[in-house]
Amino acid sequence: MRKIIRTAKIDPTREKYMAFHEANPHVYESLVEMARNLKAIGHSRYGIAGLFETLRYQSAIRTSDPNAGFKLSNDYKPYYARDIMKNNPDLDGFFEIKKAKADK
Repeated sequence: MRKIIRTAKIDPTREKYMAFHEANPHVYESLVEMARNLKAIGHSRYGIAGLFETLRYQSAIRTSDPNAGFKLSNDYKPYYARDIMKNNPDLDGFFEIKKAKADK
């Protein structure tokens, strides 16, 4: 029997991001909507971090229980930025990205 040797490392953060994304598609949709709104008023680039903080704020405002909000991990920012630009040609290049694990 031959042993299977993995040449590519599994990215556990990517796996967590994908699980979160599948369970919370509204996050992706909200980020895309906010980016398009910014682009419509003349922004050619914007930071994903600013959009994340806006979502956190909106989530806190919508609930009366401060512990009930969903957790939006900072680790997911590079994945969202890349996926949004890849899947939405009108937003290609909108987020400034730095080299990250998410590039693999």
